[in-house]
Amino acid sequence: MADRMLFITWGPAVVGREEHGLEVFNEAVGMYGRMQQDGRIEKFEVALLGVNGGRTRGYMSIQGSAEQIATLREDEEYMRNIADASLVVQDISVCEGYCNEGVARMLGIYQDAVGKVPQTA
Repeated sequence: MADRMLFITWGPAVVGREEHGLEVFNEAVGMYGRMQQDGRIEKFEVALLGVNGGRTRGYMSIQGSAEQIATLREDEEYMRNIADASLVVQDISVCEGYCNEGVARMLGIYQDAVGKVPQTA
């Protein structure tokens, strides 16, 4: 089961680049779909957000093992897609994180750290 993830968020489209932005988005969805079918990632999810007070317009969550995520980060098709996306949307962000069993592991590490800090009321 996947315990690592990449969390990719983006903001508004760059004005005048919306059409190419749709192409880049569709390329990303196709790429992650192929990677899932090939077993290079475990799964991915896509969400488009409604109008909100922040700048985030959507996200993609790509899940896999630590090895799968590390390999993905070095994949040339992935790197090219992120580079293309950075030219058509504002505020793109790629963050590595933990999911599923990885959350429990990270909470255990945090709990151990908290136990070393004197607590005040």
